[in-house]
Amino acid sequence: MTPEDAHGEFPVLERFAYLNAGTLGPLSRATMAAMAERTRWDNEHGRGGKEFFESMLALRARVREQLAALIGAPADRLALTSSTTEGCNIVLAGFGLGPEDEVVTTSSEHPGLLAPLHLTGARVRLAEVAHRPAAEALEAILGQITPRTRLLALSHVIWTTGQVIPVHELKRETGLPILVDGAQSAAAIPVDVGDLDFYTVSGQKWLCGPEPLGALYVREPEALRMAFATYFSVQSIERDGTFVPRDGALRFDSGWIPTAGLAGLEAALDQAPDWRFERAAEMTERCRVALGERFDVVSEPHQGTLVSFVAPGEPAEDAARLYDAGVIVRDLPGTGWLRASCGWWTSEDDLDRLVGSL
Repeated sequence: MTPEDAHGEFPVLERFAYLNAGTLGPLSRATMAAMAERTRWDNEHGRGGKEFFESMLALRARVREQLAALIGAPADRLALTSSTTEGCNIVLAGFGLGPEDEVVTTSSEHPGLLAPLHLTGARVRLAEVAHRPAAEALEAILGQITPRTRLLALSHVIWTTGQVIPVHELKRETGLPILVDGAQSAAAIPVDVGDLDFYTVSGQKWLCGPEPLGALYVREPEALRMAFATYFSVQSIERDGTFVPRDGALRFDSGWIPTAGLAGLEAALDQAPDWRFERAAEMTERCRVALGERFDVVSEPHQGTLVSFVAPGEPAEDAARLYDAGVIVRDLPGTGWLRASCGWWTSEDDLDRLVGSL
């Protein structure tokens, strides 16, 4: 598949310039066909029979392997979840933070990380990054660390600006445990978890899978307390409820994940081309430059695949007007900005429609 062919793989692109994978990615024909076929197979073979269960477990294992490979992790260190938010909750509920502890994050985090952080009872220290150059992010975050800091918890790519946070440098500089929200990075930019402790993945954004799907990487699973248990996280259980957890990060697996969703995600992972990161970066820069000729662009060059810019009018109204014109972007409440998401499926025509409709 070439970049020219990619646009035709997504039915939504026949009607819209779809520039909102930062919320939900587009579904391809192959993904939708896999979901339909899996639903048909399940119903024909009986949802509950031996063959069904064996097939479902094999499907979970294949998707786990693919997601782990995507971020450079061993498969036994990856849990299947419903979202990045669930992954954040799993880590923070089991980490054991208290009122005497501090967590350092940024001033631009998504509620899916911020809300779980505040439930821990720890003091949350915010590093200002949104209104500073990307090159100053490392210094800003390091400046918030104190002797009471027990955890760094922040995004790899900031959801409002597309700014890439130097998570690996933070790990090397501090040696502290680090929880990374990968909602806007995994499958958008190259990711290798390396020495990072926890990394969450969204299946329904840049991976272009159906919702709700996600994953959680845990470098040392046995060191993180299990705060939740499901049928899939338990290896064996006694009548009184005592149980042996599954090995590795599988002990943090969510409960039932619909097989049609897993089949759709598997197809999406299979379909993603080798050149996706280069193409997404190229289209992001073209988007930023084109918008910059007429509008105040917030996002810096050569960051993630999100381009935020100051809306010409009221952002929510502008987003609604763009939708009516066949362009889907996101307004960012409280900022005055609109956000365009550029993926490997984005074409120059999509960008022309965005600028022209504005």
